[in-house]
Amino acid sequence: MSIDVARYLEPSLAHSPDARGISTMAQNLVGSEILRVAGEVRAQIAAGHSILNLTVGDFSSTEFPIPEALSAAITDALAAGHSNYPPATGVMECRVAVQKLYKERLGLEYPVDSVIIAGGARPVIAALYMALVNPGDKVVYGVPSWNNEHYCTITGGVGVPLGTSEADRFFFHTEDLLPHLADARLLVLNTPQNPTGTVMSAETLELIAKEVVQENLRRQAEGRPALYVMFDQIYWMLTFHGSEHHNPVSLVPEVAPYVLFVDGISKGFAATGLRVGWGVGPVDVIKRMGAILSHLGAWAPKPEQVASAHFMNDTAAMDAFLARMHDEVGERLDIIARALNALEGEGWTVHSIRPQGAIYLSLRIDLRGKEDRGRQGARDRRGRPPLPPERGGDRGDPVPLLRGAGGHRLVPRQRGRGEQGRLRQHRGPAPRRAREAQLRPTCSSTSPTRTTPRGRSGRGS
Repeated sequence: MSIDVARYLEPSLAHSPDARGISTMAQNLVGSEILRVAGEVRAQIAAGHSILNLTVGDFSSTEFPIPEALSAAITDALAAGHSNYPPATGVMECRVAVQKLYKERLGLEYPVDSVIIAGGARPVIAALYMALVNPGDKVVYGVPSWNNEHYCTITGGVGVPLGTSEADRFFFHTEDLLPHLADARLLVLNTPQNPTGTVMSAETLELIAKEVVQENLRRQAEGRPALYVMFDQIYWMLTFHGSEHHNPVSLVPEVAPYVLFVDGISKGFAATGLRVGWGVGPVDVIKRMGAILSHLGAWAPKPEQVASAHFMNDTAAMDAFLARMHDEVGERLDIIARALNALEGEGWTVHSIRPQGAIYLSLRIDLRGKEDRGRQGARDRRGRPPLPPERGGDRGDPVPLLRGAGGHRLVPRQRGRGEQGRLRQHRGPAPRRAREAQLRPTCSSTSPTRTTPRGRSGRGS
């Protein structure tokens, strides 16, 4: 005999969160909007609709499988018995591999105690916030950006979102940043940027790093806590069209005591589900982050850590895989960009920005002066309702900026065998025009919208 527990749980739904004893933080925190939208798209696919799902920063495992050497190394690690708890700060072999990667690829020689491994980049970010941000501390970040408002809710920090514009590649202008440095605890930088697919210039990054150094010199003289920089470079291995990735420590080494890198294998190695991320930074902060993660249990699985170390130490295999990722991700972004530019050339009020990095493309659909029939009852030309917009930033800009990697549904003109509303994996040098001819954008969007607060435009970085 089993107990129908649901009938006992149902009455609790009638009570308020306060009455149920839900914490204030949990009441104020909302789940990831982009994951919610992605779930709605998956539901439409499950219902039989042919949709190219571009809503979330992930890869089709059929088109972008993880590196063969990495997959084999995971199998070998399991066979070798690496199935128990890893150290809270990460398997030493993996930490040393990250240390080596930064030395050889970025020219940065950190001690191994500056490296911490976690179950993806999210636990690193959460631990960083919890290690540095007290209730009431100010956290400065540009919008659009990824999830900073939610980490402020978790820690009690006060978010200070700064508006951006296309002229500045959707990074805030230093003139807007400087007034906030004096009383901020954390400055968040992300390049290549999620969700815009743009790359911060070396000049802008160097100027910001120098200002952070000067601000901390003032704070040291006054006996005040330091200002830190969270530098999220999870997409640094994916840049296009001559765009170059830069980091603040390479440009201004004196800023190293205040910079914490957020990084991992998820994007460059198309390994989002393996959950191996890392943080690199000053030893004292990394130590506190390790203590936090030891209680959360948010470490990366041990077989994946051992395998990731093996793969990062295999320079030839890593270089070959990254070359393929660069070519195939860049090709797909270019196909979407050219299709959007063709629409603009035909008179549609659509404008896209040439892809610079990450797996995203920003586009503008000018709806000013167009009829708004409201979302209720709206349908695309196949009868599907549009998805709701994602929360994000100030909605003062009347022209929404869409994230191109989650921007438009692409439908093949002719479906070949095994092709279900997605780009085929290109294994040979098929003519580009033939590949582009397979695709056409529809008039509806599966993407969330991201808008930027009103700000001054026309300023170069």
